[in-house]
Amino acid sequence: MEEIILEAKKRDILGKQVNTLRNKGILPGIIYGPHISPIPISLDYRQANRILPVITSSHLVVIDVEGEKHTTLVREKQRHPVLGKLQHVDFMAVSMTEKLRANVYIELSGDAPAVFEYGGILVSGQEEVEVECLPGDLPEKVVVDISGLKQIGDALHVRDIVVPPEVEILTNMDELIVLVAAPAAEEIEVVEAVEGEVAEVEPEVIEKGKKEEEQEI
Repeated sequence: MEEIILEAKKRDILGKQVNTLRNKGILPGIIYGPHISPIPISLDYRQANRILPVITSSHLVVIDVEGEKHTTLVREKQRHPVLGKLQHVDFMAVSMTEKLRANVYIELSGDAPAVFEYGGILVSGQEEVEVECLPGDLPEKVVVDISGLKQIGDALHVRDIVVPPEVEILTNMDELIVLVAAPAAEEIEVVEAVEGEVAEVEPEVIEKGKKEEEQEI
C-alpha cells in the first residue's frame, strides 16, 4: 500500500471560530486514539482535498504534525451540506504493533456472463467487509471476481473473499456480496399490459376513421 503523508500544524482555534480558517484555505481536523490525547490540527485544504476524497477508510495516512508523525486511519470526513466541500476530518491514530478492526471496500472485477447471455441483473449486497489485522497488513480493498457468475441465481458471499492469512474477516460469512437475478417480473407484465392496450385501441381508431370517411362521401 502506497504511503500517504499529510503535513499539518497544531491548531489553537476551536469551535465556531474555525470558519475563519476555512476562509483562508485551511482544513481543520483532529487526531485521536487510545494512546494519545486528542490533537486539533490544521491541514492545507488543497493538499487534503486532492488526497482524502480518493482514499478508502482502510488506507493508512501519516500525519506529520510539525515533525511528529502519526500513523492514522480516516474515521470521518465532514462535508458542507450544500457545497459538498470538506469541512473537518477525524483521524484515528493506530499502533503498528497492535491489531485493529476496520471496514475494507469490496471492488467487483470482471464481467458476469449471466448478465450478457441471459439478461440477468446484478444485485449488490455488502459493499464493505470488516477485518482485523495489524495496520501494516490492512488491505486497501478486496477484489471479488464476478466472471464465474454464469447462470441466473449464481451468487457470491463473504465466504468467497480471499484474503492473506494475516487478515481475519469478521463479517458474517453468509452475507451476500452480489447476486445475478432474473429480469423483474413486473417489468414484463407492464410491457405486456401496454401492448394489450395498444392492440385494443388501434381497431377503435381505424373504425372511427372509416365512419368519418363514409360521412364525407
